[in-house]
Amino acid sequence: MNFLLHPFSWLAPRRLNALCVGLLGLTLSLAWLDAAQAQAPKTKHAEHASKKSKKKPAHSSASTRKHPGKKTATAPGTSLNQNPEVSIWAQDAARRLQLDADWVQKTIAQTQRLPVIEKWVLPPTSPVAKDWSAYRARFIEPVRIQAGLRFWQKHRDTLDRAEREYGVPAAIIVGIIGVETLYGQNTGNFRVVDALGTLAFHFPQAHPRAAERQAFFRSELEQFLLLTSRSGADPLTIRGSYAGALGLPQFMPSSWSKFAVDFDGDGRIDLFGSPADAIGSVANYFKAFQWRTGMPTHYPVTLTPGQTDMDSLMAPDILPTFSVASFVGKGAALEGAALSHTGPLALIELRNGSNPPSYVAGTENFYAITRYNWSSYYAMAVIELAEAVAREMPSKR
Repeated sequence: MNFLLHPFSWLAPRRLNALCVGLLGLTLSLAWLDAAQAQAPKTKHAEHASKKSKKKPAHSSASTRKHPGKKTATAPGTSLNQNPEVSIWAQDAARRLQLDADWVQKTIAQTQRLPVIEKWVLPPTSPVAKDWSAYRARFIEPVRIQAGLRFWQKHRDTLDRAEREYGVPAAIIVGIIGVETLYGQNTGNFRVVDALGTLAFHFPQAHPRAAERQAFFRSELEQFLLLTSRSGADPLTIRGSYAGALGLPQFMPSSWSKFAVDFDGDGRIDLFGSPADAIGSVANYFKAFQWRTGMPTHYPVTLTPGQTDMDSLMAPDILPTFSVASFVGKGAALEGAALSHTGPLALIELRNGSNPPSYVAGTENFYAITRYNWSSYYAMAVIELAEAVAREMPSKR
């Protein structure tokens, strides 16, 4: 194995569990920025665990944002150490994390500030109307569906085992990895230490949540240094998304520490080169966020203008809140299996630009997908990609 291509592959599960977990969050998903017309950015895997909230941000999928090519992504910026706060932080972090102080300082001294990343994390200056149909078309298309089919066929036994052990459908796992990185074809080309360092110390103050986001990325930078130090990997060679997400499932460093598993049983966790580890880790992530085995993700819903209490139904946003009786009582009509649903529901709105919005009744499993990336548009794209690939599987027809 080429260790540089699989940078954390020597990090055994027992040691991973000993790492600081950090925030449980997802990060700025790359889908976030590129989908301004679909849904405003929200963040990922690390900070949401303590909040049962509405729409929030999530992961950092490298395939869900069209960013400049490799030349731009790898172009050097300026030294991060030009900010005097950085050296002070490095000394403190080394002490708190019990890392070699010289190693931390040398690593940070070679870390670059990348202005292009600072631009990408800002909300669009000219907001575009959210458009589910346009967002959907980027993911539910022949190239991605066929790539998903090949991935499922090649890793069918592993996906079946993950479904048995974690209760998460193989199709949903396939949908996640497909939306995140096109099955590993685009895992990002930024040095992760540069991405995290830039956002940890130069997160743009014009952002409405600048202080919160900067603290989040400092925590992720610490987790990244822990992972690389304990695995013996070179932090200057590992590449990922513009927000520092890693591997096929685009886990942030804290999510790697918390949720990644050695699913191929080789004694190491490798989300870059082991599809089995990526599959198992995605399943484990959803299990941690209370995936309900056998529960649908959503149901069709019919709304009648003038007879639906939209203000009440939309107030909780995507958080499942209403019993079936309460949901129907507020004018949201359900039918069939939905009427027998035993858990809470949420009214999910997907805007379609100048056309009327689409609506579905989201379950707790729909909400679980939004814990991977805090966007209802993302969740529906994962679900529909999963369904599209499943229809192509011979035994699924």
